[in-house]
Formats: sequence, structure tokens, C-alpha cells
Amino acid sequence: MNHKKTKFNKTVVINIVGLSKNVISDDTPFLKEYLKKRNVTLVEPMLPGVTTSVQSTYLTGKWPKDHGIVGNGWYDRTDAEVKFWKQSNHLVLGEKIWEKAKNIDPNFTCSKMFWWYNMYSSADFSVTPRPQYHADGVKAPDCYSHPPSLRDELQKEFGPFPLFNFWGPNANIRSTKWIKDATIFVDQKYDPTLTLVYLPHLDYGLQKYGSDPSKIKKELNELDFVLKELIEYYQNRKTKVILLSEYGIVGVHTPIHINQILRRNNFLNVRKERWYEHLDPGISKAFSVSDHQISHIYCKDQKTVEEVRRIAKQIEGVDLVLDKNQQKKYHLNHERSGDLVLVAKAGFWFTYYYWLDEKNAPDYARLVDIHRKPGYDPTELYLNPSLKFVKLRILWKLLKKKLGFRYLMDVIPLDAGLVKGSHGGLPVSDQFYPIFSAEIPLPKKNISAIKVYDFIWKQMTSEI
Repeated sequence: MNHKKTKFNKTVVINIVGLSKNVISDDTPFLKEYLKKRNVTLVEPMLPGVTTSVQSTYLTGKWPKDHGIVGNGWYDRTDAEVKFWKQSNHLVLGEKIWEKAKNIDPNFTCSKMFWWYNMYSSADFSVTPRPQYHADGVKAPDCYSHPPSLRDELQKEFGPFPLFNFWGPNANIRSTKWIKDATIFVDQKYDPTLTLVYLPHLDYGLQKYGSDPSKIKKELNELDFVLKELIEYYQNRKTKVILLSEYGIVGVHTPIHINQILRRNNFLNVRKERWYEHLDPGISKAFSVSDHQISHIYCKDQKTVEEVRRIAKQIEGVDLVLDKNQQKKYHLNHERSGDLVLVAKAGFWFTYYYWLDEKNAPDYARLVDIHRKPGYDPTELYLNPSLKFVKLRILWKLLKKKLGFRYLMDVIPLDAGLVKGSHGGLPVSDQFYPIFSAEIPLPKKNISAIKVYDFIWKQMTSEI
């Protein structure tokens, strides 16, 4: 029997973080007109609707219960440590879409530009943020690439990767422009069959200012210009263009300090170092790994699960309390997921805060420090408004850094009430559903997150 050989179209998948119907407006003139001429559908939000979980579902066609990425972080019971924003692709279980293609056509190549779990993947070309951590405590901007020489080429061409514009109080369009330029550079040099590119810019303004697009006109306009450059470049290269997003960002008004609640009920333990308190998960009966609107609660035993469940159901702002069996409905039941998974109601989100008095907060709480914090912290996008002359304070610390002195850039607030946007839960309106756009026919009804993989595959192999 003769089998028709699969021919792959040159394809780019542009992941526009936070893109949903509510932000497409006259402030995004190019994108608005572009989508009018395209096939567009919405993606049913999955749990959890957070970066690493959604990306892993899109690229494997599997749910978190199978690929294992239950959130941006989770508790490693063997190490007795919370692990957040790890980067090894080995953590994602299952065959990735480019691996399936390469098994069919060994000449198929993939460029993975800033999608997460980028390091040590089987993609042919990849770039991801990777700061240098010096022995004296200095964190220097840098990136990691495969092949390794690509890092040097890109930074020679475009300057060091602007890490402090990628995340933190100074996050802005500069990092998204760098990613766009690097993506085009890689395409011109290697001509990959499939390019995956991640544009983070909307994430910043929507979390800082909320879901009202009128408050982020500047950010929308800046992103629109970058998209115009990138899309027109690929159209001129006769490349099939897919636009998608992982989640929409909804407005929030109330943080839930779930770890403080667990501590007050004698479930959570801390240890003291100097005058700081540190979460001690290994001896805690229960604690939360908080991730936007999702809280993974890890419990010592089944009795504790039942006790915490009763408390969690009474907390204002908690929508769902899912044990391991109930997690099956949302395809989240994996050994890495919490014994209980809490989902916040509209308007609420979970902090990682576990201290009962701010003076006992650890030093890293006031820093941009995504790996040491035992949970996600969106206040890293703000400068502490209670600090007088905060910008002069930053300049002084930068001078100390330049002179080789130790310093702490402790300018991040501990006021979670500043945060105005979040995601991860199940939005009540489809205005906040992720968007999927392609050149192939798409169903009029919404597609599930697991089907995004199938439609990317169809776009890569379609003769249209």
C-alpha cells in the first residue's frame, strides 16, 4: 500500500500572552484588521490557565495529568522543596509536536523562541532567558541558546538580552522587541520549518492595571506595532501564520492569603533565620503553592486533607476545592498536583504570603526573585510606593553594584492589593477566553485546549 508522504508547510506560531477579545480594539489597529480577514476561534480555558501548563498542553496534545505540568511550580516531595519556574524540557512528559514531525521527516526543524521549558529540548534552535548568577550575589542579564554560539551572535547583534525589561518593575516593550528581532534573525539564518515565538508584553500591563484596555492604550499600541512587523515579515516569507494565546487576564480586587490562613490554623510551619521567617514545607502539615488564581495545597496525610477541605470551603473567594479524585474532571490529577487544588472566584487570587507580620518577611520577598519564592508573586511588577525617593534608592544600589559591593534591590512592595489582573481560573465570560487564529478552516464553536495541538498540526500539513 502506498502512503502519501507528509509535506510540512513553513509555519510560525505566535503566542501573544494575555490576548483575548476584550483587548482587541482601535488601540490595536493592525491586529484588529488582520483578525477580521482570518479564521478565528476561541479556546475553552483549561485548569490551570497558567503559562507552563497551557504551553505544555498545546505542544503535546496532552492534559496536565499526562504531561505533568500542573502549574508554573509545584512541591517536590522527595526534595521537600517548592520548585518554581524550572526550565528543563525533561520535565514535560510526552512527545512534542516537532518530535512527531521529525519522526516523519528528518529534515523538519523547529525554532523555539522563549516558549517555556526551553532548555535541553529536542528543538533544533532555541533561546530563553537565563541570567548569570555570580558568587557575590549579582544577577546579570543573559540568555541561554541552542546551539550555544547563537547566544553570542544574538547579543552581538542586538545587545544583551534585556532581562530587567522582561520581568520586574521595569518590564516593557523592549524585551518583546528583542524577542521579535531574535526570532527574525534565527529564521533568516536557519530557515526552520516551525517557529514558536512568545511575546510577553501584554502580561505586564494587564496584571498591573487590570482588564480595562483603556488603561493600557500605550502597551496595546506598542504590541500592535511589533506584531505588524513580525507578521508582515513572515507573510513575505510565504509562511503560514498562527496566532494564539494561553489565557485572558481578568480583573481582580482581593488577594487570598491562603498560607496565612493555614498557619493560623496550625497547619503551616516556618523556621527562623536571623529575623526572617522561611516556609518549612517538609514539616508543615499543609501549605499552599500559590499560582495566580490556583492554589495547590500539599498535605501531610488524609486526615489533614479533610481538615483543610472544610476550612477551604468557607474561605471567601474560593470557587472550587478539588481533591485528587475531583481533579480528574479537569484532567489535573497528577502526582505533582496538590492533594487539594483551590480555584479562586472572579475577582480573587492567591498569594504565597505566609508571614503574619511584615517585619518577619524574608529578604527575598522584597526582591524580584522568581525561583526562591514558594509561589507566584505579581507584586514584582511594582516599585514599593511607600519608599520615599525609590528611584534614587535604585540608582544608589546600582552604583554599589558597579563598584562591586553587595546589595539588595529590595524595592518590591508587600501589598498584594496593588495587583489588578490575574488568570488561571475559569473566566465567566468568553471575552477572556484565549484566541486561536489560523489560515485553515476552524470550527465556529470553541475548541478545547487539547485540540490546539491538532489544529497546529493541520496548519503545518494542510495544502491550503
